[in-house]
Amino acid sequence: MIELPKLNPDKTKDKIIDFIKSEKIESSVKGIAIGLSGGLDSTIVAYLLKEAIGHENIFGVHINTSTTPEEDKKHFKIIAENLNIKYKEIAIDNLSNDFINLVTDFSLKSDNPESEKVANVLINKRRYDEYIQKIAEGNLKSRIRMSILYYYANLNNFLVAGTTNRSELLIGYFTKYGDGAGDILPIANIYKSQLKKLAMDWNIPKEIINKPPRAGLWDGQTDEDEIGFSYEILDKLLHLIVDKKLDNDSISKEINISTEEINKIRDKIDNNKHKLQFPSSPVGI
Repeated sequence: MIELPKLNPDKTKDKIIDFIKSEKIESSVKGIAIGLSGGLDSTIVAYLLKEAIGHENIFGVHINTSTTPEEDKKHFKIIAENLNIKYKEIAIDNLSNDFINLVTDFSLKSDNPESEKVANVLINKRRYDEYIQKIAEGNLKSRIRMSILYYYANLNNFLVAGTTNRSELLIGYFTKYGDGAGDILPIANIYKSQLKKLAMDWNIPKEIINKPPRAGLWDGQTDEDEIGFSYEILDKLLHLIVDKKLDNDSISKEINISTEEINKIRDKIDNNKHKLQFPSSPVGI
């Protein structure tokens, strides 16, 4: 079966560290802020930031809600204290709940009481799909988190380090202007399964490497359940589709997977390209 290219741990680390140093110098900032989720990606980036610019130039923020796993709350603190970086922990349930209650009031106001009554009856009948609303609310939480992170970055003249990996970027598995935002993306060119192997060489705590990836935006959420594939299979598919540019028949020979499943990933790539681009604008003006 196809295997992803093996990355040299030392060379990869050196390249990322040089990149971080260069971006800090070119941006004339004092340091870098990072959202610490307690997960693998943010942990790796935090470790690399410390090696690149020193613990005194990093500010970590852990933003949680009632759906954040207790394990993640514990792990983020362990990492921040191990790295000796300044950090702040913020619970945003009240804020996000007020925000969600505000924006999910779909009633209308009108000068004509009878028209208002009719319109609101129609709105109440046209319920939003439960899953779609859950996604919208999860994305809202993610954008609230990023707004807070940028607030602290602005206060301190810091850049924001994003923690999105190549697997997530290619299929759009991130919130636009939420967890996908950032001024630098140190691990954006590394697949998730490659990161797990690098993490072992970089002495990232095993309990963080081995726990299931999750955003904690709703109860019981895990990345792989939501994506519909394990990262191991997803990354091989992405490598064959994007890097090798193979057709479906060739991919099926490499991986025992149906054309329908392959096309699901192709659709995710195509439908989410807009997330990787600046907003479009008219040409020729």
